[in-house]
Amino acid sequence: MKKKRFEKEKLRKGIYILPNVFTSANLFCGFFAIIHAIDGKFETAAWAILIAIVFDTLDGKIARATNTTSRFGIEYDSLADLVSFGLAPGLMIYLWALKPFGRLGWLAAFLFVVCGALRLARFNSQKGTSGNNYFTGLPIPAGAGINATIVLLFAKLNMSVSAFYICILIILYTLSFLMVSSIKYNSFKKPELFKKIRFNVFAGTILIMIFIAAQPAIALFLLGAVYLFSGPVQTVYMYKKNRQIPKPVLNKQG
Repeated sequence: MKKKRFEKEKLRKGIYILPNVFTSANLFCGFFAIIHAIDGKFETAAWAILIAIVFDTLDGKIARATNTTSRFGIEYDSLADLVSFGLAPGLMIYLWALKPFGRLGWLAAFLFVVCGALRLARFNSQKGTSGNNYFTGLPIPAGAGINATIVLLFAKLNMSVSAFYICILIILYTLSFLMVSSIKYNSFKKPELFKKIRFNVFAGTILIMIFIAAQPAIALFLLGAVYLFSGPVQTVYMYKKNRQIPKPVLNKQG
């Protein structure tokens, strides 16, 4: 009996460690991206950031599936995210495209990092108080992923970034603003998404996966762009919809 209890307790500790192993892998990818960005290997750095997003997604899923969510895990995950999705993409974009701007360039990169930190702090402070169906502001992994896919897209199309310095600067400022904005973004955490879906939706998902496998740089960039614009578009749509709803008229008696 004691032996079984000891084995059960040991298993519980092993399960508790598992999500933090994936968080550590996320942090490793972020550090790996920083090293390669400094060495001028921007394409490798971009892929490392995208892989970090995969590990970041898995650690949360595993923690919830094994019921091992803890305050330590949340804080550790946020620190890893700040490195992998704040510092790493900010430094990568600065060295890749914004260095010619001098102070304006590194201030834009710093703005991205600090907005990412604010986004994480707000997410942690609001955890459990807001709905799980949406995020308030652009998630920091999405912002980092868009930066990474831009680098991969330029490499894929053999485009020179020198002609697009201003565009990259504007994109970085836009991502920074969206992260600290109150615009709602879908979290894809609805239970219905993982239950029954229509056949055409399933077929479309398979086609998207094939497109990603065939042209990963282009496909991931397009998916990131769609998600980026989905928040503002949905916000404008809901605003117009709420304005069109007639307000109830109260009959005053007497």
